[in-house]
Amino acid sequence: MSGTGAGGTGTGRAAERAEPGRTAGEARRLPRVPGFAAWPPEGSAKAAGKALRRSVPRKAHSALEPDPSRPDALGAVEESSRGRLPELTPIRVGRMAATPFAFLRGSAGLMGHDLARTPMTRIRAQLCGDAHAANFGLYGDARGGLVIDLNDFDETVWGPWEWDLKRLATSLVLAGREVGADEDTCRKAARDTVGAYRRTMRLLARMPALDAWNAIADEELVSHADAHDLLGTLERVYAKARANTSGRFAAKSTEATEDGGRRFVDAAPVLRRVPDAEALAVASSLEEYVGTLQPDRLPLLARHAVQDVAFRVVGTGSVGTRSYVVLLLDHRGEPLVLQVKEARASALVPHLLTAGFDVPDTGHEGRRVVLGQKRMQVVSDNLLGWTTVEGRPYQVRQFRNRKGSVDPTALSADQVDDYARMTGALLARAHSHSADPRLIAGYCGKSDELDEAMGEFALHYADRTEADHADLVTAVRSGRIAAEMGV
Repeated sequence: MSGTGAGGTGTGRAAERAEPGRTAGEARRLPRVPGFAAWPPEGSAKAAGKALRRSVPRKAHSALEPDPSRPDALGAVEESSRGRLPELTPIRVGRMAATPFAFLRGSAGLMGHDLARTPMTRIRAQLCGDAHAANFGLYGDARGGLVIDLNDFDETVWGPWEWDLKRLATSLVLAGREVGADEDTCRKAARDTVGAYRRTMRLLARMPALDAWNAIADEELVSHADAHDLLGTLERVYAKARANTSGRFAAKSTEATEDGGRRFVDAAPVLRRVPDAEALAVASSLEEYVGTLQPDRLPLLARHAVQDVAFRVVGTGSVGTRSYVVLLLDHRGEPLVLQVKEARASALVPHLLTAGFDVPDTGHEGRRVVLGQKRMQVVSDNLLGWTTVEGRPYQVRQFRNRKGSVDPTALSADQVDDYARMTGALLARAHSHSADPRLIAGYCGKSDELDEAMGEFALHYADRTEADHADLVTAVRSGRIAAEMGV
């Protein structure tokens, strides 16, 4: 039988499908579509990352040079308190003065000043901006499951990946020292934080892009990070997180009203009722918030009624910012609590500008926080949004959404290293959503050279933080700054 097609003019089925001017097997020529990659791929991202080692050797990341322009601890705390509610500043100072680890938690801007003067590859990712060891934890997803990931994004910004990793490694040294681990254990924790980040990034770089995007499921995390000594601790945190709900918070923090609803009760200084005008301003802002949500979320909120608003003090670095809880009830009287939290500009912005980076303007600080969170987490709160209250930007999220966390300063000394590896892996997964893992993996390489260098940096910076903390404690004791301890 002849090889010609039905029309008798082709040389086979492939030739029948070929378009005029294009031979069989020749690729269709389509223009590059904006938002998509080129084909064939343009160069090698891994090779480009490896080439950066010539201009920024990996061992250079151990550097922490003295800086005569550096603010002292008291000056940094006072500067970061500008624009906060002055009556809450003593609580913030008291929390920061508790331990060196607590000081680090409240001084993201001061560390940003120092990081802006360290070597950088200038590869950028969406940063947490405050990636210390206590900013990882559990939270509930839309289907009732629990996810473990980064969980604080007040300082999130587009910046150099090294900044998050160095802050995380430093925090593990301070946490280790606080629990009484010896210096070799602390050094190993810092190195292994970086090592887990590096190995995870290399793993993601080798995978198909779609697989890498959702890789390292939470149930595989302990094995991937070789963090088996943490299993008992994680199980206890999981159990506690499942009970940490809006319902439980409302049961402790509200009382019944005459119309069958509920209202908040004062629990000074952490929770307080607010005047009617203030409550009205917050409640009215939820209309703008609703407009920032995906349409499929709206029927859920439409089944809840706004009941009450209260002011609630939060966090360490966040103390002094304006933060509210809003009580909603469904038709059965079951509560849902939203947090409406002031979103200030990221403390890293001036230091990114000093380092020569441009800082994209998102148009609203609450929007910046929400978009940054969604770019970094595998699964995010399905009620994340933003709003404006009396001219100030706020983020809105679920409050007590089955949240739980591992307190790194309450671990045993032999668990610190496991926790370091787990958080290093989580940070790599988060960065890989915005930065090409092949590029970072190409730079980090196979050897432990980067682990050693950043581990050395972390030890030096932990020493600097301890000195800063001591200066703050001295200022508190001398009366130069007010502090309310133990709140």
